[in-house]
Amino acid sequence: MRRILSFIIAITFAAPAAAKDPLFSLPIDCVLGETCFIQNYVDSDPTPNARDHTCGPLTYDGHKGTDIRVATLAEMKAGVTVLATAPGTVRATRDGLPDIASNAPNAPDLNGKDCGNGLVISHGDGWESQYCHMRNGSITVEKGQRVAKGTALGLVGLSGRTEFPHIHMSLRHNGVVVDPFSPDAAGQCGPSETTLWQDPITYTAGALLDIGFSEGVPKFDDIKAGLEDADSLAANAAGLVLWGYAFGTRAGDTMTFKITGPEGWRHSQIVEFTKPQAQVFRASGRKKPKNGWPLGVYEGVVTFERNGTVLSTQSLTTSR
Repeated sequence: MRRILSFIIAITFAAPAAAKDPLFSLPIDCVLGETCFIQNYVDSDPTPNARDHTCGPLTYDGHKGTDIRVATLAEMKAGVTVLATAPGTVRATRDGLPDIASNAPNAPDLNGKDCGNGLVISHGDGWESQYCHMRNGSITVEKGQRVAKGTALGLVGLSGRTEFPHIHMSLRHNGVVVDPFSPDAAGQCGPSETTLWQDPITYTAGALLDIGFSEGVPKFDDIKAGLEDADSLAANAAGLVLWGYAFGTRAGDTMTFKITGPEGWRHSQIVEFTKPQAQVFRASGRKKPKNGWPLGVYEGVVTFERNGTVLSTQSLTTSR
């Protein structure tokens, strides 16, 4: 099966901060928009409502950091490195908590350890960064250790209060949470003139995480775990289903499914979302034709749109 990576519409905000302010690098070894995605930002609304720094919905009430996720548990298990966002000294570490989604039936009692496995780095002048939800047993640094920017700290995990594999990074200055995308926000959202990121990071308003073919509609847990791509379509397969897995959907968004195959075989469907959802999947397909599946190549394309604008699209092929 051949896969083509996402095309994602994103918007860049802000310029680098003034020279007196520290600059931070991405705390994870991945390519944003391809192998990892920012799913949640700092909540900029001091009321019980929630808004990210763009006044968008990619956050939740009281969220104090930036959540950078990988698409599936399989990718987490393959190992994605967490990196020091700036030079400093390790102030504290915690390890030993299991990698279990906090909404799972067998989730442990966290007893206030919502961050899960993680650590804090002091960068001087009152600045510190915190890294949460790291993989059990993966932390490679110790309290008191000096680290350089980009030092490997451990691996992305699923420990603590989380429902998807990611690294949650918080920045604080003199104990006060600072949003690196909008450090001068002062409890407001909207365009910011500065950023604390060393390199510009685009704001992605939602995207496809993964797509795939299956013989029937898969279970969501299997998609989140990381379904393996089928090498081929069996002649007697009961059906051909194309599924899409996305984050950041809003009411009115659409997911379009198109499958083309040999001998003019076609299938298409548009699915509309009726409410905001942090992560969601949809599927569409057809049952086996009366005479079986024609020999040839089948291509699937999933497109995620908002108000007529394509946010993300992925395609893949299989054959019989």
